Amino acid sequence: MPTCSSGTPGDSALNDSDSVLGLRIAALFVILAASTIGALLPVLTANPKYAAALGHGGWFRMPVAVTEFLTYFGSGVIIGTAFIHLLSPAIDALSSPCLSEGWQDYPYALGLCLISILSIFIVEIIAMRCAYRTRGVPNQETATEKPESPTSAHIVGIVILEFGAILHSVLIGLTLAASPNFKLLFAVLVIHQVFEGLGIGSRLASVEFPPRYSYVPVIGAIIFGLSTPMGLAIGLAVRTAYSPDDPEALIVSGILDSLSAGILLYTGLVELLAHEILFREEIICGPARKLVLVVTWVVLGCSMMALLGRWL
Repeated sequence: MPTCSSGTPGDSALNDSDSVLGLRIAALFVILAASTIGALLPVLTANPKYAAALGHGGWFRMPVAVTEFLTYFGSGVIIGTAFIHLLSPAIDALSSPCLSEGWQDYPYALGLCLISILSIFIVEIIAMRCAYRTRGVPNQETATEKPESPTSAHIVGIVILEFGAILHSVLIGLTLAASPNFKLLFAVLVIHQVFEGLGIGSRLASVEFPPRYSYVPVIGAIIFGLSTPMGLAIGLAVRTAYSPDDPEALIVSGILDSLSAGILLYTGLVELLAHEILFREEIICGPARKLVLVVTWVVLGCSMMALLGRWL
């Protein structure tokens, strides 16, 4: 039976928080480095301009095999994060005995996740229609050909994905700041943020921005890297008043986790698995070894996040 909070942490929680306050502050910078490096690595090595600036002779360029591994492993990380680290905690939060009976009469977490998925679907439809209108409506002779996905729609998908990941990371930072099991959670979270950073970074690197906007993926990676430390800093600032078991905190985190889960689920299953694997003839119709490797990398990414869910 969970212990419900009235809005302020207990004395033991406060004493524990104060006893490791220095470690919590140090964790802010460690997580900042882990998240940022994980997200920046695919972005910097995928762009010839940044790779040349960081390493002479092209040695900093990441091999194609490693880039592909990060891309598909990152897709698995995003899907695993959605199910294990967002949807499951959202269900627990919005069905907690600490909340009124009204919250337990309906699976609100699943309903909000569904609303999020449908909302992203509608946004992508609008983005694609706008992109096609900008490029011109295809005539009947070309309408039967397989259309190339507009770059603007791809960018919208990546922006939506990053928004969901950032929201999730801020909530994780808040949880870490208030958790009594800080040391274990901190160790697991560093690994989690590196993996998720690699997933986000590989997606940012896959977008072909115009040369004058080549800095955008770097900015996106840095913003992701700042999100969890931001949540941790907020949590440290309000640690004497914030409790994860407070009914208001459960409702807010449950709603945000549900919406973020929908964003990452839609992006992971539609934008990543469908577009990057199912709809690519060179993978589906190519050598069986390549297909097996791609599927293995996706499963590995999902499995790693599922394993981390044992502690996080």
